[in-house]
Amino acid sequence: MDVSLNRRRFLGLGLTAAVAVGVTACSSSTSSGVDADGVVTISVNGLPPATQTVDRKNFEDDIRAFEAGHPKIKIDAREGLMDPQTFSAKLAGGQLEDVFYVYFTDPASLIQRHQAADISQYLKDVPYVGDIRKPLQDVFRGPDGKVYGLPTGNYSLGLVYNRALFTKAGLDPDKPPTTWAEVRDAAKRISALGNGIVGYADYSKNGQGGWHLTSWIYSMGGDVATRQGSTWKAAFTGNAGRQALQVLHDMRFTDQSMGTRQLLEIADVQQLMGAGTLGMYMAGPDNIPTIVKQYERKYDDYGLAALPGSATLGGGDGFMFNTKNSPAKIKAGLTWVQWKYLDPDREEAITKKSAGGDIPIGLPQPNLWQGIAQAKVDAVHKQYSNVPQKNYQPFVDRSGAVTVKVEPPNAQQIYTVLDGVMQAVLTKPDADFGQLLSDAEKKVNTVLETVK
Repeated sequence: MDVSLNRRRFLGLGLTAAVAVGVTACSSSTSSGVDADGVVTISVNGLPPATQTVDRKNFEDDIRAFEAGHPKIKIDAREGLMDPQTFSAKLAGGQLEDVFYVYFTDPASLIQRHQAADISQYLKDVPYVGDIRKPLQDVFRGPDGKVYGLPTGNYSLGLVYNRALFTKAGLDPDKPPTTWAEVRDAAKRISALGNGIVGYADYSKNGQGGWHLTSWIYSMGGDVATRQGSTWKAAFTGNAGRQALQVLHDMRFTDQSMGTRQLLEIADVQQLMGAGTLGMYMAGPDNIPTIVKQYERKYDDYGLAALPGSATLGGGDGFMFNTKNSPAKIKAGLTWVQWKYLDPDREEAITKKSAGGDIPIGLPQPNLWQGIAQAKVDAVHKQYSNVPQKNYQPFVDRSGAVTVKVEPPNAQQIYTVLDGVMQAVLTKPDADFGQLLSDAEKKVNTVLETVK
């Protein structure tokens, strides 16, 4: 539920019409999808809408370039992303694309329901696939050990902070907090600067409070939901949930380092950061360019640290393959996904093109690779970087020590429930943590009853 992924989710929910820009399959095509000339046509989604003129043109340019280099493959591109509400109907009606976009919350259930094709036997011919970071590839791996898709983007939550306020408060901006106790201390020192400055802020409405509370609980070593046999159950009423609420409550009421204004959401917190009156908040790297552009700030103003604790919430996206695909279509689909989204050899050309626009180069995410592939990408980003990569080094340095955990099933409904917990803890000095968590547990278990 980071800004970029949430924006893409909105677009996916709002677009129901499929718009084709590639050459559609000829009537003479066989069930394999290959025509008499040996050309295979694959339908893919993810085409930006016509209102996003630059993104759409770039996508269409990529199709032309791909087809020129792969004359035996034609791309039938369609608007829209993943809409869980209509997915099953599209699948049943034969309207699902051959290659379809998913969020990291989707693969497990699709694999369990046998709604995605096993691509394991074809991966040996996909360049660099062995260099994809294992935790990201494992999102698309089933209990049987087989692979059902490929990741193409990722994010995880850390701490975005104002380097100038750190300096004014006597803190070292190159050594941000690594524990929640240090976050609490830093927040107190920053809020002591006065003039309406807030040490730490967090969200608590429109599902965003529950989203962040989930990451808090992960960081404390807990879970929000776990599978128990064939069902899912809420899992946040133990020590991790209570510890998360205790730290938030203490910063808000004991330290008074979170300010009195509460019931905030992402736009409110970004505004505080953009105004120079906020020390820290939980966010992904993509928040930094948003603040810089919207509030006319400089990239040098901000740093990024890893989230304290043992884990953080993360997410991402990727592509899976229709179970009705022939081997020819799966191979063609893998060729497209690898070329379009997973080709380190194209990174310089893509980055060089972006460098002439208003696109940040050198942020620490997405980071899909390890090994040789990551070395290639890092070298290109270093060459063309237009952001201060050293400011994000604390995030990079601890990335291996912090486990990235994906969102729970039925995440948005769970987050709505947990919003109430977050709101109570940040507005009521006498909040009863046990009762709040117990009440939320009952509601979340009802939400989880629909998960198969």
